[in-house]
Amino acid sequence: MSDLSIAPASVKFPHRSRRGILLGLTLPQLTLVSCTLALLLVTVVTSGLLGAIALAPLWATVAALVAIRRQGRSLIDWAPIVARYAGRRRTGQTLWLARPVTRPRQDGVLHLPGAASSLKVVTPGDSTNGAAAVYDPHQQTLTAIARVSSRAFALLDPATQNHNVNGWGRALAGTARTGHVTTVQVLERTVPDSGDTLARHWSQHGRPEAPIAGQVYSELVASAGPAAAPHETYLAISLDLKAAKRLIGQAGGGLPGAFTVMEQSTASIAQAARNAGLMITGWLSAREIAAVVRTAYDPKALAALQQWSPTGRAEADPAAAGPVVQVEEYDRIATDSARHATYWVENWPRTEMGAGFLHGLMFTAGVRRTLSLTYVPQGLESALRDVQRRKAAIIADASERARRGQVDSEEDSVEYSDVKNRERQLIAGHADVALTGLVTVTADTDTALDAACAQIETAAVTAGVDLRRLFFQQPDAFTVAALPLARTTL
Repeated sequence: MSDLSIAPASVKFPHRSRRGILLGLTLPQLTLVSCTLALLLVTVVTSGLLGAIALAPLWATVAALVAIRRQGRSLIDWAPIVARYAGRRRTGQTLWLARPVTRPRQDGVLHLPGAASSLKVVTPGDSTNGAAAVYDPHQQTLTAIARVSSRAFALLDPATQNHNVNGWGRALAGTARTGHVTTVQVLERTVPDSGDTLARHWSQHGRPEAPIAGQVYSELVASAGPAAAPHETYLAISLDLKAAKRLIGQAGGGLPGAFTVMEQSTASIAQAARNAGLMITGWLSAREIAAVVRTAYDPKALAALQQWSPTGRAEADPAAAGPVVQVEEYDRIATDSARHATYWVENWPRTEMGAGFLHGLMFTAGVRRTLSLTYVPQGLESALRDVQRRKAAIIADASERARRGQVDSEEDSVEYSDVKNRERQLIAGHADVALTGLVTVTADTDTALDAACAQIETAAVTAGVDLRRLFFQQPDAFTVAALPLARTTL
């Protein structure tokens, strides 16, 4: 059978549930409604009906907080998010500045803003290739980061596309079954190119002395390099040190034992990634990890970091990985040389789409952006409990509507079908993985950022995905979305 007769790989994502805890109400909504009903009862008992009528403005306010929605959330759901943002503004925490420290610094600490301030880059003493990992003392995780390359998916024949898609699915399934890999992140980003790599290649292999052609090529290299926007892809694998405690103890304990377990995990994942058409070109060293983080905050630093590095790959001191300045606004953050806005992929395509549906989003001309896909393996028992809980909630809501004489909801039927399909896959032995998609758009100025965001939002519509800007959460969202640290908490 020829490749032309093979249908290209297609994907379809389940319906994202908007169901609350009870009667469609979320926890903040349910708490507010319960407190309001209790207050209403007390008011009627103590003051009678006139007392309840006198508090009509309060009841109207509560109804507005519960019923009015903005950006897919009710006003009461927005309340804690906005309150935390207001608290940061009042206490001056929306401005972060790197301060010089006179006392000795801890080796390897990245000095990042916010909750990532304690992250530390560690390198095993017996490492032969210099590969390092990021240690989180609070979450008790160890994260290794690899540089990944692959052939252009859109240019592959259908048979190869199918093989790569199935191979990546098997890689994720194998990772989920280990039980000690807590997160897998794939991060793909565009960066401004200084032209240093191209210039190095020309200086080493070119012939500038050649008549006419040498001068023409030299001018092309000088002008084309800085205008390029190369793509970089990283694979971050996070090891749960608590879940792998027994294996770490067998390997000698401590961070050396953790690195031994990490090497075993990364070796198997690297082999599975190769079966999916991905080539791991190297695990990052401490200085390379610092450079990736540094250039996310300060894209213009890439040129200097490449020129200072003898290998041509950007390297930086981990102590200087964080930004010099970070300013938070409600819909963006400003760092050293750039402005950033982060979106959450609220809905993936719910109709049949080609497996390369993100191509238009990833190759939007003239836009610098970072696409982060975070996979969190779910245990079989917890996944089955979640399925049963969702089925019970759907059936209970349907019964309540029938009791009230309301019509059936087609949305419930679609959601119930998706939940049953997920249950059948779990029973058949498939692994369950939670997927989170985030997109960070980067530009030099606020005006350029607004234009780039408009382009990305248009490209997302074409790709069949729904993007939602993460208002009042931009610093934490940037850390999760733009840095290959396999973090999951906003």
